[in-house]
Amino acid sequence: MTPRASRTSRRRTVLAFGVILAVMVGFLVRLVDIQVVSAAANVKESINTGLGYSREIDGARGSIVDSNGTVLAESQLVYDVIIDPSAMKGLEEAKTKPKLPWAQASDKIATIIGETGDTVRKEVADALKADPASQYAELKKGVSTEQFLKLRALDLAYLWPKARSVRVYPNGAVAGNVLGFIAGNGDKEGIEEAQNQCLSATKGQETYLQSRDGLIIPGSQSEKAAVDGGTVKLTINTELQWYLQQMISEEVKTQGAKAGTVTVVEVGTGKIRAAAEFPSVDPNDPGASNPEDRGSRIFSTSFEPGSTFKAITAASVMQYANANASTVVTGASSHEVFPNGAVINDAFDHPAYDYTLAGALIDSSNVALSKFGDLVTDQQRYDELVKFGVGSKTAIDFPGEASGVIHPVKDWDFQSHYTTTFGQYYTVTAPQVASAYQAIANGGVKVPLSLVESCTSADGKVTAAPAPKPERIFDATKDAELSRMIENVAVQGSLSDVIQVPGYRVAAKTGTAQKPDPNTGAYKEGIYFTSMVGYAPADDPKYVVVVTLDEPTRVTSSAATAPAFQKAMTQVMKTYRVQPSTTPMEPLLPKYQ
Repeated sequence: MTPRASRTSRRRTVLAFGVILAVMVGFLVRLVDIQVVSAAANVKESINTGLGYSREIDGARGSIVDSNGTVLAESQLVYDVIIDPSAMKGLEEAKTKPKLPWAQASDKIATIIGETGDTVRKEVADALKADPASQYAELKKGVSTEQFLKLRALDLAYLWPKARSVRVYPNGAVAGNVLGFIAGNGDKEGIEEAQNQCLSATKGQETYLQSRDGLIIPGSQSEKAAVDGGTVKLTINTELQWYLQQMISEEVKTQGAKAGTVTVVEVGTGKIRAAAEFPSVDPNDPGASNPEDRGSRIFSTSFEPGSTFKAITAASVMQYANANASTVVTGASSHEVFPNGAVINDAFDHPAYDYTLAGALIDSSNVALSKFGDLVTDQQRYDELVKFGVGSKTAIDFPGEASGVIHPVKDWDFQSHYTTTFGQYYTVTAPQVASAYQAIANGGVKVPLSLVESCTSADGKVTAAPAPKPERIFDATKDAELSRMIENVAVQGSLSDVIQVPGYRVAAKTGTAQKPDPNTGAYKEGIYFTSMVGYAPADDPKYVVVVTLDEPTRVTSSAATAPAFQKAMTQVMKTYRVQPSTTPMEPLLPKYQ
């Protein structure tokens, strides 16, 4: 070959190499552009044109904890084991066989999830029979994290356990009626509903491209992380709640009642420290309880308060008629006919007494309270009832909470003009009773009740519940005298020996309310809703306790609630290590002139 021909050949080789190199560089640049520079846009376009896939990523629902941080409700991850039948079939039929053939893989999967290999293979075979292109078959719901890790270790491209959260209530029925639950259809009850905005997680999303054989294409995945829900902190004390639920359960059975409740409120803050009731519900298995037992009777049941609200009548005549503990009316026990024709009776026989206001409360005389009520106008008594919370939901606004009923003054007839003085012709809830006595125990200053302390988001940001705004609803000096009268009820009343809490001065008032028949509107004969409310220590009030029993049969009067009240108040003093009373009670107030 001549030198000239040799040079020409080299030039051609160099030129060809240059062309090949240029083409390769072009392909490389384009590949980088597709897979790196424009990867996100290309994946998005593929998804938009139906070539890509996406699936939601669940975040965990937030926890509910008590005032001390004890977990009352939480979400735990479980996994639903999903298989892509067409992807499995594609790998089995490929020229390059998988490291773990389906016959063996199905046996290993079955062992981990607690099934037989035949069951797993049949599930997949049935899915393919129904649809040869099937990409979804569910092998097992709710496997544990330990099982998930074992499945993942099999490294099977067609197997993907899908994580989801399940709600767990570690303390079972403790505070179950307040916590509520999440039903199978997603409906929520109780705190789960009321605080859903804080507790709810924000879903994330994973997007990816998938090959014809069902495998995820490497590098095509993108993910928007889920955001877990926040933690709701309640005012409830779990230990106290547990004790009171056990106690009221026993008392309901002892008294042969349909149901019972105990509500505990901190005087200075209005915080509910316990809301115990029986029958109760275990939120882990609400279907095991009767439908009427799954909500909270404490908030949903309204009743005529009876004698517990005679204290509010006393407040109205002290406020508007300048009456005091020594103000006197004369009242007999039965068939007192009032000027408008109404006839009022007391629950016990007695001659005509010159009752002091204190004595009328101590003996719980309907006749005397009716006469004291005549010292003020109906509108003034109505206004006082409203100030003390009758007819309005508490600030908690619990799901299903009743507001109670108070009729406008224009609807009061000749009889209800008097029955309203001793707790009839209007209805209240246990929290409303607790709220009224919280104000009395707090020197006439009402602090709205609360059940939630705060919401802490997943990133640790704490949002405290709106601070309650205290409101003075009764003169401080008059309130001190009213509180002294209520303490005298506890000391001089018929139940004084039963409700004593050693070391503590106690103020308390009972209530026995007749129950109306919804069919006739008349009161049921011999059927009662009984209650007792009080606070301690009377010389420096810290806690209010309200106990109710629905239709007790062993003892049908409010005396039925006395043992439960004494046990509840005693436990509250112990739980919060309240210092015993340090000052002696003032001289007893006279009942009669």
